[in-house]
Amino acid sequence: MAREKSEIDRELEELPAELRWRDWMRRIEAVLFASASPVSRDALARVVGQGASVDLLIADLAADLEGRSFEVAQVAGGWMLRTRPAYAHAIRAAADVAGQDLDLSTFDTAVLAAVAYHQPITRDGLKDIFGKEISRDLIGRLHAQGLIGTGPRSPQRGAPYTFVTTDQFLVVFGMESLRDLPDRDQLVDDGVLAES
Repeated sequence: MAREKSEIDRELEELPAELRWRDWMRRIEAVLFASASPVSRDALARVVGQGASVDLLIADLAADLEGRSFEVAQVAGGWMLRTRPAYAHAIRAAADVAGQDLDLSTFDTAVLAAVAYHQPITRDGLKDIFGKEISRDLIGRLHAQGLIGTGPRSPQRGAPYTFVTTDQFLVVFGMESLRDLPDRDQLVDDGVLAES
């Protein structure tokens, strides 16, 4: 009986162990290549055999890509293929990547950092940090770029919306989770942040 198209031979028992491992690596590479967002460990486990370690396959794939123009990056709870930063200038010079660059001012970046460190936070909370009103336009730009999203309603009077960072924020800044944010105390010590 013929297999359905959606069924995949994950075990590859007819292949010698070395070729089986190589095929599993290539499957993971293909999935990462085709995905525009990070791919979770569970999703990758669906294309390899029961005895395969996704972490070890990823490590071998990363080693295999050493010296290439792209790499495996662990971001937002999964993995994705990314161009190495050293090749950004070549991509901008030759490829149509207009609209993919973040157009953030220094103040936009500061507001984004405040959201990241104080989330969930309201516009009033941001006003307290910066000493001035944070425009709806700025919040809208960060939201439109997928860097922040709407969090839970605040328990304050009027139940204002709060803002939180998104998985896209983690992807853009190359973080697996918010635990990868730089230590606030160190940023204060370095003069990057003012004491609050």
